[in-house]
Amino acid sequence: MHFKWNYEPPTSEQRTAAKELGEKIGMSPILAGLLIQRGIKTESAAKRFFRPMLNELIDPFLMNDMDVAVDRLNDAMGHKERIMVYGDYDVDGCTAVALVYKFLQQFYSNIEYYIPDRYEEGYGISKKALDYAAEKDVKLIIVLDCGIKAIEEISYAKQLGIDFIVCDHHVPDDDLPEAVAILNPKREDSTYPFKHLCGCGVGFKFMQAFAKNNGIPFSRLIPLLDFCAVSIAADIVPVTGENRILAFHGLKQLNQNPSVGLKSIIEICGLTGRELTMSDIVFKIGPRINASGRMQSGLEAVDLLVERDFEKALAEANRINEYNEQRKDVDKQMTEEANLIIEKLESQKHHASIVLYDENWKKGVVGIVASRMTELYYRPTVVLTRSGDLATGSARSVAGYDIYDAVKSCRDLLENFGGHTYAVGLSLKIENIPEFRRRFQQYVTEHILPEQTEATIDINTEIDFKDITKKLHNDLKKFAPHGPGNEKPVFCTRNVYDYGTSKVVGRQQEHIKLELVDSKSSNVMNGIAFGQSEAARYIKSKRSFDIAYTIEENIYKRTEVQLQIEDIKPSDDGQ
Repeated sequence: MHFKWNYEPPTSEQRTAAKELGEKIGMSPILAGLLIQRGIKTESAAKRFFRPMLNELIDPFLMNDMDVAVDRLNDAMGHKERIMVYGDYDVDGCTAVALVYKFLQQFYSNIEYYIPDRYEEGYGISKKALDYAAEKDVKLIIVLDCGIKAIEEISYAKQLGIDFIVCDHHVPDDDLPEAVAILNPKREDSTYPFKHLCGCGVGFKFMQAFAKNNGIPFSRLIPLLDFCAVSIAADIVPVTGENRILAFHGLKQLNQNPSVGLKSIIEICGLTGRELTMSDIVFKIGPRINASGRMQSGLEAVDLLVERDFEKALAEANRINEYNEQRKDVDKQMTEEANLIIEKLESQKHHASIVLYDENWKKGVVGIVASRMTELYYRPTVVLTRSGDLATGSARSVAGYDIYDAVKSCRDLLENFGGHTYAVGLSLKIENIPEFRRRFQQYVTEHILPEQTEATIDINTEIDFKDITKKLHNDLKKFAPHGPGNEKPVFCTRNVYDYGTSKVVGRQQEHIKLELVDSKSSNVMNGIAFGQSEAARYIKSKRSFDIAYTIEENIYKRTEVQLQIEDIKPSDDGQ
């Protein structure tokens, strides 16, 4: 895929401000300019950004209903009531359940956890789970990463004598369920200063409040921060504000002293001994936790995350790794089938969105396929399959477009839906699919901006190879952890040439390993361009080209810098 490059050179005022800030904080004007782009303009703000402090976490009691939630939990523990910790089957839900269960289990034994079966029970709170809870004499359910729309289910639970504390981060409807407490920073009446917590983050705030109320030292919560880092990365929430603090210290915990379950996943991923990053979670750790719920049961993932014995955890991690291998095969086949459908349906190529349905697709993998289609065609995409009498599936969006609003515009055709700006789950009657496709596509066509329908890459700044020093690379590491709202800086260098040793690599010869020089220095830079082998012929022609890239550490030669090249353009391309 070739990108449209978005780049605005800094004004003379911005250059001056970057130079002044750089002198104050001991950094190059290049990196000071990146801080200014992020709205960080003073020495004190830069220090806070580079050293997020746990004592800067927001008071959890600023969240609506937090005092009520803590009182009800204290009451349940005081009366020795049976408590169930319930969560969604994805990474965010599983880590949230593991965090809350592990913390409370230190102080209270009459507690269990429950993850619904994706295939038998579906998303959210199920009647089967409530009947099971009633059988087990559960009196309080803490639900994490779902529940905000479970009006009927929570009403049914009330009839069974079961109270609910909802800890969710998905967009609520106008009507809220009859729970004892609803902890959700996206509530319309929310007084909480930070809106973008993930489900695990909301669970952490609940435990922080419980600890504060009961005189439990905050230090007892720190070992659980690795779960927060995993969920923040995997759920792709903004890595800003409170999430940046949780992710920063969660990554520290993950690298220095991870929980037994996560340590076993790190080992089977081949990541032991490496400095783990948010990318490692997104591409290695997260998919394995997710694979359990996609292919088999999310309950197994929580069993692993709360396991205390490393040998047992390793055995469970290997089983989950097998699920991930199976998931890859199913994902590949479904993606190929989806592409064939789009090729046959010529009209899909020209629409502003894509809606696909195949009754034989695996329910647990449709979200991944929707993401693949979004990346390939750069269109908001809905992928549906059959589940019982209904079509169920996932919607994924492109940068800047709110797919939740698009799905919500068709709510009269839906049985259920929920999610946020870039990802939505939905179900509908099979006979409603044609009308849903028509209305969804019409809504997207009318509301999407032209620039949201083409793949773009935001260039932070233009540099030369001589600017890439060891100090710049070390200072650049301080910008982590990365994610939405704090993406890895993307640089561009103009007029670079093949040093003569670049070559195509990969099992299917799909990547290019590059050795490059630019026109302003004799520095030879190593680079890797994944999936861009079609550019090899041009590169070998000895003509100049421009590159957009991030600066990475070579994981095999840690003292070396490697450019991860996002896009390659002939120098006369005009962008």
